[in-house]
Amino acid sequence: MCLAQQAQTLGEVPVGAVIVLNNKVIGEGWNQPIASHDPSAHAEMRALRDAGKTLENYRLLDTTLYVTLEPCVMCAGAIMHARVKRVVFGAYDPKAGAAGSAIDLFSNRKLNHHVSVEGGLLAQECGAMLTQFFKARR
Repeated sequence: MCLAQQAQTLGEVPVGAVIVLNNKVIGEGWNQPIASHDPSAHAEMRALRDAGKTLENYRLLDTTLYVTLEPCVMCAGAIMHARVKRVVFGAYDPKAGAAGSAIDLFSNRKLNHHVSVEGGLLAQECGAMLTQFFKARR
């Protein structure tokens, strides 16, 4: 079962994330804000926490974060503070995406860390999973 599906089985928005260093997964997470009563428990945040524990460091230098959905402002900020090198996401989020859809924090040159971002990887599959989830909830 993929991480996004794990979130969905909990009744959460189906978003999963992994953090990779040297071709090895060092952190993973899936959405859990409802189940954990924690508004910060997005997939990216949980993956960042997991990777930090794995490396025993809050700096995640030279890592790539892969995530189902374009990161929000909260997650984008945490990604930059962790010094993640690259973010790859699937579906764009026109309402809350902080990698260019609603706002683009990653390209803000006033900020001191810059992240390489690639969007749209498996966008159709990721978007379909999210669309089906919300359609079933309505």
